[in-house]
Amino acid sequence: MKLISINVSQPKPIEYNGKIVHTGIFKEPVSGTVMLRENNIDGDGQGDLKAHGGTYKAIYGYPIEHYSHWKQQLNRDDLSYGQFGENLTVEGMLEKEVHIGDVFRIGSDVQLQITQPRVPCFKLGYKMGMPEFPKQFLESRLVGFYFRVLSEGEITVGDTISRIEVASESMSITEILSLRYFDTNNHEKIAKARKLPALSPSWKKDFIRILRAKNLL
Repeated sequence: MKLISINVSQPKPIEYNGKIVHTGIFKEPVSGTVMLRENNIDGDGQGDLKAHGGTYKAIYGYPIEHYSHWKQQLNRDDLSYGQFGENLTVEGMLEKEVHIGDVFRIGSDVQLQITQPRVPCFKLGYKMGMPEFPKQFLESRLVGFYFRVLSEGEITVGDTISRIEVASESMSITEILSLRYFDTNNHEKIAKARKLPALSPSWKKDFIRILRAKNLL
């Protein structure tokens, strides 16, 4: 596994539905060594701290392997690293192969733990110039994942990424996403998912709501 690109941006204003909103989705690749901290990467920021950022969504990773899929599906050749709002463009970390709670080391110091899938909002559609794209992105299951930072440190493009801990009895990003949006009647697995120790609190609450709606809690 490998770190392909580090992408950052500061929030900028955009006009959406007649209102001014701020977004940090316009990520651009940076070179050299960058400090990765508990809640973000140096030079990066979020426009809506209620929906983005925080301990359990400190860093967003997206697999480079999906770029070829989207270039073909959308017939576009203008997709550059950071296109989907990711902080880290990574190689060899597909959603079906990484799990809630898995811990990864980047370089020598940084340790990150996977906490949840990414669910796109309207800002991704705005950036892509395709208002309907967030739905297409979600339904593709090629959504990437969020990390929380266990250990801060410096990272550099080209760094090796090593999985140093595989979460026991966990679920992959693909499985968790499916339970939340596409397989919501799988109550047995949802009951298991809500108890995953490393799953972000917001996703645990979502699964609890699903079970309560079915009078299963």
